[in-house]
Amino acid sequence: MDERAAWLGFHAVDGISLRQLERLIAQTGSALAAWHAPEAELRALGLPEGPLARLVAARQAGLPEKILAQVRRVGARVIVYPDEDYPPLLREIASPPLALFLRGTLPPAEAPAVALVGTRQASNYGIQVAATFATALAEAGVTVVSGLARGIDRVAHEATLDAGGQTIAVLGTGIDVVYPPQHRALAQRIAEQGALVTEFLPETPPYAGNFPVRNRIISGLSLGVVVIEAPERSGALITASFALDQNRSVYAVPGPIFSPGTAGILRLLRDGATPVGSAQEILEDLQLVARQLPLPAAPAVPERARPVVAALGPEPKHIDELAAELGMGIAQLSALLLELQLEGIVTHLGAQHYALASPLLARGGRR
Repeated sequence: MDERAAWLGFHAVDGISLRQLERLIAQTGSALAAWHAPEAELRALGLPEGPLARLVAARQAGLPEKILAQVRRVGARVIVYPDEDYPPLLREIASPPLALFLRGTLPPAEAPAVALVGTRQASNYGIQVAATFATALAEAGVTVVSGLARGIDRVAHEATLDAGGQTIAVLGTGIDVVYPPQHRALAQRIAEQGALVTEFLPETPPYAGNFPVRNRIISGLSLGVVVIEAPERSGALITASFALDQNRSVYAVPGPIFSPGTAGILRLLRDGATPVGSAQEILEDLQLVARQLPLPAAPAVPERARPVVAALGPEPKHIDELAAELGMGIAQLSALLLELQLEGIVTHLGAQHYALASPLLARGGRR
């Protein structure tokens, strides 16, 4: 046992906060001394009976040493609160974790970070917004933070990696448990080009109650939180609530009023979140850039295909519906759609459903 292992031990004991540990350290001289203090002394120092009983059991089981062995086996490492590389923004929140488990490399302390969060049931519109925002933030040197969930989180991580940027995924599981399991390959990419972070002990499964708790870390690592799509009851809204408590900026991306993913956005806007329509607005509001980011050039739309582009939007539309709306034959329409796909103007979403591709939407219009 050493001082860092003692911090890890206290972290593993449910019900001991940073403030409580700091009081114990003030009375005993160090975390290591507090860890080894007699039960009667800890009780006299005000440690409640529940945490005290769990602490005694953890000491008898040699829990810190066992956790460290688990961490080494999975190629991760531990950062405890006193360490120099503990994220400085995370120190500012009301309940910072005493320890973090990490795979990969955290960005430098001075590097800005912004969280992109939203629903797991993302629409095509939300996916395109998440990809566009994440790409622009990455190109501006901003670390993108999210939660490795399906939908908006996944797109935010992938687009950041594809743009050569750094991303942090905050897990609601142990550092050796990837959830959902379909994201194992993505998690490996993140570990190689950013960091996987969690406060939960190794082998912790995906308990539902862990995810709202981890959301305070997503916001705590970030200067601001951007909510892209969120239904009325959403984990993204919990993250936004933590952000407000932590004095972080909260941004909401407006969406179609009939979309389920807009209900939570409207609630955020009513509560004072800042509406944004581009990553540039976020960068300017956080005073991270003083110049206009270059926008991707929108490809020119051939004259004969302009009615097709005008009839499409960010949400998928079936070719039969499109043909009826345009009064056009399926063969002619298919040829035009293929041409537009090759130009990167239209994307095929499967089952003969089409929508405008994000580079065009990133320009905020059509031409």
